[in-house]
Amino acid sequence: MERKKFYINLGSKEISQIKYDNNDEFTIYATTDEVQTLRYKLDNMNDADTRAFYRAHVPIMPYHNDESNDDYDNEITEAFRMIYELGDNVTKQHIESMGILSDHHM
Repeated sequence: MERKKFYINLGSKEISQIKYDNNDEFTIYATTDEVQTLRYKLDNMNDADTRAFYRAHVPIMPYHNDESNDDYDNEITEAFRMIYELGDNVTKQHIESMGILSDHHM
């Protein structure tokens, strides 16, 4: 399958083939299947974030026992790993400088 260039913005959870405004936080080269997998991870991050928002309004549920926070952390780590693997040299250097995957094998 042919790899195409995509621009990623994790803050807005955007994946685009068109560079626009600030959507180029990371640049990757991916197949359609790989982009679909990354989209799935970003959607799971969004779902976990929404659950954490609702959990935050329940005072009897402690933050450190919140599965939604763990889910979000796992999904964003997996998204960073995938972006690193598919990224160009600038993307790889950026992720390395962040240290987000330092506990994981790159």
